[in-house]
Amino acid sequence: MKPRIAVLGCGYWGSNHIRTLKALGALHAVSDVNGARAEGFASEQECLAIAPDALFEREDVDAIVMALPPQFHAELSIRAVQAGKDVLVEKPVALTVADAERSVQAAKDNKRIFMVGHVLRFHPAFEKLKALVDEGELGEVRYIHSHRLGLGKFHTENDALWDLAPHDLSMILAITGAEPVEVHGEGAATLDHLSDFAHLHMRFPGNLRGHLFASRLNPYRERRLTVVGTKAMAVFDDVEPWERKLAVYHHAVWQDSGHWAFTADEPSYVPVGQGMPLTRELEHFIQCIETRDEPRTDGEEAIRVLRVLTAGTVTHGLKVI
Repeated sequence: MKPRIAVLGCGYWGSNHIRTLKALGALHAVSDVNGARAEGFASEQECLAIAPDALFEREDVDAIVMALPPQFHAELSIRAVQAGKDVLVEKPVALTVADAERSVQAAKDNKRIFMVGHVLRFHPAFEKLKALVDEGELGEVRYIHSHRLGLGKFHTENDALWDLAPHDLSMILAITGAEPVEVHGEGAATLDHLSDFAHLHMRFPGNLRGHLFASRLNPYRERRLTVVGTKAMAVFDDVEPWERKLAVYHHAVWQDSGHWAFTADEPSYVPVGQGMPLTRELEHFIQCIETRDEPRTDGEEAIRVLRVLTAGTVTHGLKVI
């Protein structure tokens, strides 16, 4: 029998969790401060609607997926694990490192599964890219850069960096296997006091460098992660169709008689099995509940990502209109 999972938060991303868990046969209940909204999803998906205050004490709920505004994640995830529930908390897992650490420690103290929603770690193209790196196909990784640009969504509590960058930081940290030793952030606030454009410059052990650019005020969508190695370069471009999502470039650069020379080849596209990252993420969560294994994206990873976000955050003065 699959674990009985409730989704707390029936907004845009919560609704995706609801429909995916229903398809996986693990959706037991939905919950939202807007009771009518929860009732609507419950009727549509043929599950229970439970008020948030009653959710944590329900013995028929084994786990909770939290898709809430991030300022509520820490308090409610602690309440959930203390009530004996396993949790998957959407990103960002909290708004401070201290709150994230409290949440993760509470889960450990109560022997509960604590997973964070870094969904792109479960993308088949990223999994293949990670395998290429681990197998040495790219050589020694020297530089990683990611671009996550688009128009919206706009939040009142977190800026473009905190909203968009956790996915990319999770992937970058998975490839490097280490936290950066230096982080420098730059940001521009054009609408209010929160950064709409954000850059992170990172230096990792071994002088591996990284750069991240996130924007919620861009006229076109870009979802690209590039890994530059000594033998080859690879690009995971999630805007491309499946057959072109992962490209490898076997460029060569060398010195000849004191001058630089290079060859630039056409990309070779790596076959990638299709699969929805959210479905694969929730399948992993269900498996961890059943086996009690640590999730691939566990609480410690969430803390590492928050440390980088915090180090790279740029604050701006409140704008008076």
